[in-house]
Amino acid sequence: MEPSPNHVFRFSIEEIAEVSQKIIELSNEKVIIFRGEMGVGKTTLIKALVAFLGSQDAVSSPTFALVNTYETSDANIYHFDFYRINHIEEALDIGFEEYLYSGNYVLIEWPEKVEALLPDVYLEVRLERFSETKRMATCFRHH
Repeated sequence: MEPSPNHVFRFSIEEIAEVSQKIIELSNEKVIIFRGEMGVGKTTLIKALVAFLGSQDAVSSPTFALVNTYETSDANIYHFDFYRINHIEEALDIGFEEYLYSGNYVLIEWPEKVEALLPDVYLEVRLERFSETKRMATCFRHH
């Protein structure tokens, strides 16, 4: 059974920093997955989340590397993009499960490819186009 949405945010690019703060405040979980069609703004939202969490690192999609690491003063943030993997073993080969249980933030684009490896508890953010200039983020807590 699918969980009920906990929060829905409609926002423009100018409001993305505020929405990223609300998402982090909403989430007790360190694993956050992002669903949405190509080009809807998953990486853009992740950039705002990483900045809110205190990293000064440049954020880009790890489509080819599979994972990027961003540093904060007291922790790391791991950003995965599984769009290009064909088999779940590719995630296992890079030690994905170790990242999941590291106690650091783990932000995952295209989680459909690694669904079987996801922990029992995580926050899901579904991004959709609300209008030409606005997006809608629907957040679900899985536990």
